[in-house]
Amino acid sequence: MAESVDKIKQDADARMAKSVEALKADLGKIRTGRAHAGLLDHVKVDYYGTKTQLNQLANVSVADARTLTVAPYDKGATAAIEKAIRESDLGLNPAAAGQVIRVPLPVLTEERRRELGKHVHKEGEAAKIAIRNVRRDSNQHLKDLLKKKLITEDDDKRAEDAVQKSTDRFIAEVDKLIAAKEHEIMQI
Repeated sequence: MAESVDKIKQDADARMAKSVEALKADLGKIRTGRAHAGLLDHVKVDYYGTKTQLNQLANVSVADARTLTVAPYDKGATAAIEKAIRESDLGLNPAAAGQVIRVPLPVLTEERRRELGKHVHKEGEAAKIAIRNVRRDSNQHLKDLLKKKLITEDDDKRAEDAVQKSTDRFIAEVDKLIAAKEHEIMQI
C-alpha cells in the first residue's frame, strides 16, 4: 500500500522535473543577442535525404560575441547546412566563406526583445500547465486507491499535500527560469 503511494509521489516528481528540463531546453533556443554554440542545436539539415542534426554534420563554434562559425565535416554539405540555418525559425542569414559558414547574429531591437519576453512567458505558462496536469493525474491515482480502499483517507491527504509541495517547488523553479531569461533578453 505505502509503496504505491510512494511510487505515485516519485512519479509525479520525475514528471514535473522533466517539464522543467523541457522548459530549460526551450529557453536555451531563444537567442539573447549573444552568440552561443547551442543556438543551432535544434537545426535539422536535409543530408542526402535524411534529416540530421547540424551538430552531427559540422563543428559549431563562437567566433565573437555576435558571430557563429559552422565548419562542415563534409564539404558537400555546406549548401544544405546554409539552407537549413536560413530556413530555421531563428531568423538568421548565414554566409558561406570558403569552407566555413559564418552566421552573424543581428542586434535585437526593443520590439523584438519584448516579443521574445512574451514568448518566454508563453513557454513558462506551458511548463506550469504541464506541472499542474501531473498534479491532477497524481491526485486522481490517489483517489482511485482510496476508492478501492487500498489507502486510508489520512494517507490520501498526506500524499496530496506532498504532491502539492512538489508542484509549488517546481512552479517556483519555472518562475525563476522565466525571470532570469527575461532579464537576460532585456540586457543590451
